[in-house]
Amino acid sequence: MTDHYFENNLVKLHYYKFGSGPQIMLSFHGYGMHGKQFKILETNLGEKYTFIGFDLFFHKETKLKDQTLTTVKKGITKKQLADLILGFCEDQGIKRFSVIGYSMGTHYATVVAEELPTMIDELIIAAPSSLNPGRLITFFSKSKTGNKIMEKMVLSETTLIRMLKLFKRLRVIDNEAYKILYGEIGTADLRFNFYACFTYLRAFETDERRLTQALNEQNIKSIFIFGKRDRAFPPGIGKDFIAKLNNATVVVLDEGHEMIKKSFVNTLTDLLL
Repeated sequence: MTDHYFENNLVKLHYYKFGSGPQIMLSFHGYGMHGKQFKILETNLGEKYTFIGFDLFFHKETKLKDQTLTTVKKGITKKQLADLILGFCEDQGIKRFSVIGYSMGTHYATVVAEELPTMIDELIIAAPSSLNPGRLITFFSKSKTGNKIMEKMVLSETTLIRMLKLFKRLRVIDNEAYKILYGEIGTADLRFNFYACFTYLRAFETDERRLTQALNEQNIKSIFIFGKRDRAFPPGIGKDFIAKLNNATVVVLDEGHEMIKKSFVNTLTDLLL
């Protein structure tokens, strides 16, 4: 595995390369993770794919050129992300690619599928937040009131932690999600990144009509992977949307939200080789 940077006027984008296959797989990790999250796939699929695992915005080594609160509030458009991916592909000589995303990363993956469908061979999304992010994420990212509340909370050392405990008690989030989120808000920088991920990406709302058209017109092989015990993004979400696709496979693993494990690898191996 090697690590690299790609830079334009928006961002200094850090990414990893692993695998040695002739096909490219652009990889978008989950919240609080990094570009190495899908390295677990290399042993089984590394001869077919070269994986490019990006550190996403506000994660690890990737930094916006202007990472101020003003820029975060302005947000990024789908076209801007598509232009970033296009510029990256031109720099790397990539003509076609597949896409894999997990949880938060599925928002990136579906934007790329909407904007650049003629370049895509396969779309794999696991724990697909992009199909139905839920009321909580929508409130804090899209509602002016909700976003203002979130902004005030990240400036406090204790409010966000108290809120998470309340959500757990009310069963808005389960224990697994609570542990993940609790580990991501321990410092001022982490709390800012937490806020930024809600706010900066708020335009990454899936346009189901447009995505359906893109996937069907290009006959893109689409794989949707759910965890049977994932309370955040359960198997039922996106059922009507997926039914409209011509070339879609749905898999339900006996997992919770954290599903990038051996069973995930074995399932994808069977579907992709």
